[in-house]
Amino acid sequence: MLTAIADLPPRIDTGVQGLNDILSGGLPSGQMYLLEGIPGTGKTTVALQFIRTAIKAGEAALYVTLSESKRELEASARSHGWKNEDLSIAEFIPEEASLSPDQQYTVFHPSEVELAFTIQKLTELIEERKPTRLVIDSLSELRLLAADTMRYRRQLLALKQFFAGRDTTVLLLDDRSAEGSDMQLQSIAHGVFRLDKVPQSYGATRRQIEILKLRGSSFREGFHDYTIETGGVRIYPRLIANEHESTFPTERAKSGIPSLDSMFGGGINRGSSTLLIGPTGVGKSTLAMQFAYAAAKRGDRAIVYAFDEVLRTARERAEDLGLAVGEEIKRGTLSMSQVDPAELSPGEFIWQIKSDVEEKDTRILVIDSLNGFLNAMTGERDLLLQLHELIAFLNQKGVITFIILTQHGLVGNMHTEIDVSYLADTVVLLRYFEAEGEIRQVISVLKQRIGRHERTLREFKFGEGGLEVGGPLKEFRGVLTGIPDSINPALNATTRPE
Repeated sequence: MLTAIADLPPRIDTGVQGLNDILSGGLPSGQMYLLEGIPGTGKTTVALQFIRTAIKAGEAALYVTLSESKRELEASARSHGWKNEDLSIAEFIPEEASLSPDQQYTVFHPSEVELAFTIQKLTELIEERKPTRLVIDSLSELRLLAADTMRYRRQLLALKQFFAGRDTTVLLLDDRSAEGSDMQLQSIAHGVFRLDKVPQSYGATRRQIEILKLRGSSFREGFHDYTIETGGVRIYPRLIANEHESTFPTERAKSGIPSLDSMFGGGINRGSSTLLIGPTGVGKSTLAMQFAYAAAKRGDRAIVYAFDEVLRTARERAEDLGLAVGEEIKRGTLSMSQVDPAELSPGEFIWQIKSDVEEKDTRILVIDSLNGFLNAMTGERDLLLQLHELIAFLNQKGVITFIILTQHGLVGNMHTEIDVSYLADTVVLLRYFEAEGEIRQVISVLKQRIGRHERTLREFKFGEGGLEVGGPLKEFRGVLTGIPDSINPALNATTRPE
């Protein structure tokens, strides 16, 4: 067993952020890989990143292009802010499209454009350059040169045999233009990566990568979101909470309002998630901001991700309640981030949170609201599973997470589009109720997995001094119906019209 491990080829850096993570450290060197995807998925960008990483390390690398010209490739590189001086490109083009013979890349003329002869010239070029990394872009052009499918596959097998024993890592690009699924092509390659575009009815197109196979090596299965940005392709590996276990002290975070903290048995446990659920405008965001602001004042970093409300409005509302959030933002202990879900995939959003927690030691995190996230991600596969992994990850990192969920309705019977209460450690219910000719608000802790909590209903309101939480509402019954009865008959007589 030890000998087998020692014989494994070393892993090389792909140059694509996030891809090494999915591949458990990088690509096994000296093998042939297939990167497939329809046009516009970023194959060329990934290939250029792959080649540039080798060049930066002082290795010999070669990009063989049969579909795009050298000028087009250089323009693509410049669009990402990359320099072209070190790119080694061999261009296979027809004679009428060729440039002058003094160019520093290879041009093959029409008499040479025949599959067997092309591969022969390719192998000669490789023998001459001896690259440690090679990109062939793309297989669809080789497929067109072949007289038939069988011949095309035989030549690919011969090409694979040519690379056997050589210290060259080969990346083959394919635009999936062939009819049907070329399973034999996939079987030839040591590893197969597929890039896909997921169209949306509104907003930016989502992109995902899947590792279909990586022979003799571990990798992270499933779909992973990625983006094409200035600087290249960036992949957001699917989050697996069990990979991020950590230890942290057992403690409770306080809101700064004693009566509110007593409802949770002295505060909210670190490493737990709290669901704030209630109708619109009842105070869910303000309650979460109270905890975030209190943490920031203690020096514990907090961040609020806002889906539904512009940051200016959220800050002004907090300032009006006496929460000097602007000062904490300047101090760096509080951050507020506006999320545009039409431009953001679930994987990218989750990766932003992961980076914020691990790189900035965030202790309090608010998602405001889950409705905005869910509505914007309509049709996303297994979104609840992603949310479950995110909450589990945050809990294991000792983060206190507040998730805001707005119910439909205002008074009386309420309902939600989706039930996520089972995901949270603590569930806090906020409601409106009518009493003494006023619309008032009530708060109750319905569930808390760790430690004791109050089972009372308390009235709360927003005053000049901020959020105020009163004593238990013992003088009413049926408060959660929205129109309670007073237990005191005399009070009923004075508050109800005759």
